[in-house]
Amino acid sequence: METAATVLHADLDAFYASVEQLLDPSLRGKPIAVGGGVVLAASYEAKAFGVSGGMSGWRARELCPQLIFVGGHFEEYQRLGDAAINVLNDFTPLVERISIDEAFADVAGCTHLFGSPADIARLIRQRVQTEVGLPISIGVARTKHLAKIASQVAKPDGLVVVDPATELAFLHDLPVELMWGVGPVTRARLADIGIQTIGQLAQMPGWSLERIVGRAVEEKLAALAWNRDPREIQTHRRAHSAGAQSAFGKKPANEQVFRPVLRHLADRVATRLRAKSRPGRTVTARVRFADLRSVTRSFTLDAPISATASLAEIAEELVRAALADHPREKTISLLAISVSHLENRWDLQLELPLELEDESRRPGTKRGMARWTADRAIDKIRERFGWESVGYGAALGLAHTVPDAFRELAEKDL
Repeated sequence: METAATVLHADLDAFYASVEQLLDPSLRGKPIAVGGGVVLAASYEAKAFGVSGGMSGWRARELCPQLIFVGGHFEEYQRLGDAAINVLNDFTPLVERISIDEAFADVAGCTHLFGSPADIARLIRQRVQTEVGLPISIGVARTKHLAKIASQVAKPDGLVVVDPATELAFLHDLPVELMWGVGPVTRARLADIGIQTIGQLAQMPGWSLERIVGRAVEEKLAALAWNRDPREIQTHRRAHSAGAQSAFGKKPANEQVFRPVLRHLADRVATRLRAKSRPGRTVTARVRFADLRSVTRSFTLDAPISATASLAEIAEELVRAALADHPREKTISLLAISVSHLENRWDLQLELPLELEDESRRPGTKRGMARWTADRAIDKIRERFGWESVGYGAALGLAHTVPDAFRELAEKDL
């Protein structure tokens, strides 16, 4: 077993809000939120009042009457995020960027040049602060999972180095929600049976944890609770799926609500699939109800697709099936679409016109080709005149609480 703590996880603090405070110094030290109808991001000053991302604007103002809402500077987010992460590249070639504002790095091979991993982390933090002007927190540990947890403990604007000799003592005292795979619903279910810390989770019998999260997640959580994480730094990550979601408060669970939302989500996902020439075969739809419980439904096709209309139709059928299985649920609060089993291809193989029931969804048929051609025409118009220049009729008039430019930054996963 490797005993050195050489994995860094660097995470810019309250990134979008910090950028706004950097661009407008008069906002520094004040509670601000990026967004309007919904909070896209909040500064630490706003978080102190309980304001958080995804919260409705009215609720945020209720918690913090002095909250200042600002619009997003999306090009600046990209520019400054790139500049900060590029600092890591000056120390090691083993950098794995996982979002616009965070990355892993392995510095095992460069300690003879720059000092210990802790020294390197300090240098990175100093350079990001000096050259970019943004605060960044870094966790240093033996594994990626523990390094990411350490960076969360280090926030805001801090550094935490986990000694391999005491890593389990450090890990097991922490709240269970810091772990990968433990969201609000799982955290609540664990709390119901008295599980509050990672150490308590580590001591749970496998069968007991499996009843709460399922077998696949149970195995991963059990391993991570004992810091068993063999994942290495991937410098050329390629996503295995592409997805998008929309949270919209509480709306009736009817087709007038979910159909335009799914059309918009399908448009976003399919556009990205086509841009990277990576069609996919498995479509998954997720529906979240008013009580935050979620259900998912999936369907795997014989041939990979990237057509907007085809993806939307399949997602609609999956959502109808999910709602039919839960007839008592009359309210939905979130819809999501993802496409997995992605393939690397740019060509379409023509198929014989067999008048199949789902012919329009098969990319190589006459109808499928017509859909793909129409999508590519729309892609070219958008490339030249912008996303809003043209769209699909079924999604027109849909009020977007989250700007598409913000979504694009968050969804760069291909």
